[in-house]
Amino acid sequence: MKKVLIVGGTGTISRAVTERLSRDPEWEVYVLNRGNRSSVLPSSVHLIRADIREEEKTAEALKDHYFDAVCEFIAYNRADVERDVRLFSGKCGQYVFTSSASAYLKPAPGYLVSEKTPLGNPYWQYARDKIACEEYLLECLREKNFPVTIVRPSHTYDERKIPVGLHGKNGSWQVVRRIMEGKPVLVHGDGSSLWTLTFNRDFAVGYTGLLGKAETIGEAYQITGDESLSWNQIYGTIAEALGKELKPCHVSSGFLIAAGKKAGFDLEGTLLGDKAVTVVFDNRKLKKLVPEMKTTVPFKEGVRIALDYILSHPEECQKEDPDFDLFCDRIARIQAAALREF
Repeated sequence: MKKVLIVGGTGTISRAVTERLSRDPEWEVYVLNRGNRSSVLPSSVHLIRADIREEEKTAEALKDHYFDAVCEFIAYNRADVERDVRLFSGKCGQYVFTSSASAYLKPAPGYLVSEKTPLGNPYWQYARDKIACEEYLLECLREKNFPVTIVRPSHTYDERKIPVGLHGKNGSWQVVRRIMEGKPVLVHGDGSSLWTLTFNRDFAVGYTGLLGKAETIGEAYQITGDESLSWNQIYGTIAEALGKELKPCHVSSGFLIAAGKKAGFDLEGTLLGDKAVTVVFDNRKLKKLVPEMKTTVPFKEGVRIALDYILSHPEECQKEDPDFDLFCDRIARIQAAALREF
């Protein structure tokens, strides 16, 4: 039986990967994290309780282990992956780094994105940090034979999240509540740009299909679903699932970014560096190795799964965000006043 170590294991993406691998008889699953949410892990998983940011303690916890694959979900900058190279060199057959599709070049050279699309994002530090991680790990592959595989998710969600174009510091609940209350909902641009959404269970199929394959070393794979929807369709589907009428307030991304800066919201990265750009993903490279990868949970179904969970778990999922609510009200009021001038 092969051994896999999952660093994280309880997040949106990593939890689905953990659950899928725990049902696979080929893999013995270990999870490395602080143990704060260990109750969500499958009973068959071996928990290594450690904070990977405490490198010496983590090295001690891992000293007797060799893993066929290490799945890293919580490395965000070069210092994180430098630490991982020290921890896992000679201790794994494959190191899978979770990068991001936001790393692709902005402005986009074209709507169709593949692994050959250049990297570069001047609008979002998060994306630039992921690019720096990729570059360092590939350097380590060339110079130290460190066995890295890179994956690039796009917008992946689960039952605890509703995908929206912009939200405040407490997530998407305030947007859902605005729809429920019949308030205007901010939609960047005219809402016609396309976006790709992937339910985490579908993502896990593509991800786990790459594990243990020698031909993936030194390669990058984007992992997304097959469904590309406009933001008008996305928000309309959410409203339909709630049984409410959507009242969209279309605002240019540039205006939202400028107003957000004055109100304390940094929206440049998440809009110009990500969600305001139409992208459709060409996943032929992934599907050549993992032909079973496909969308089994379309957004119309996924949003209902998410809403059922969110509405029934108010303490966990319904975090109010009055500052963002006020921001939305002000933008909608200003736009309505401007229209009255005509």
